[in-house]
Amino acid sequence: MGKKEFTKGLSPDGEDRLRIRMTLKKGKVIDVVVQYESKIKERWYPIVRYDCSHGFFHRDLLNPKGEEIKQSISIQNLRDALTYAEQDIKDRWEWYKEIFKKGMKQ
Repeated sequence: MGKKEFTKGLSPDGEDRLRIRMTLKKGKVIDVVVQYESKIKERWYPIVRYDCSHGFFHRDLLNPKGEEIKQSISIQNLRDALTYAEQDIKDRWEWYKEIFKKGMKQ
């Protein structure tokens, strides 16, 4: 069983990143975590996380209080799920960050 973990920058200033962790067994993806993190006021915050930690693939939208809104995503193949999660975050990270920052003001 092999594990891979790496980060990819999302913003030019380096304050937004995509963290990807996957576990492979005989070349097949058996576990994934794709998380968008942003550095706000000198602190890194997880904002969106895709994983299959509860036995199903889902997205957690996190807020500044640490609460999660869980949404099931109907993708069975974890390689496809990984692609979906990465693309969603790349396409929408600015929107996710804006919503998170609005929650900080409340």
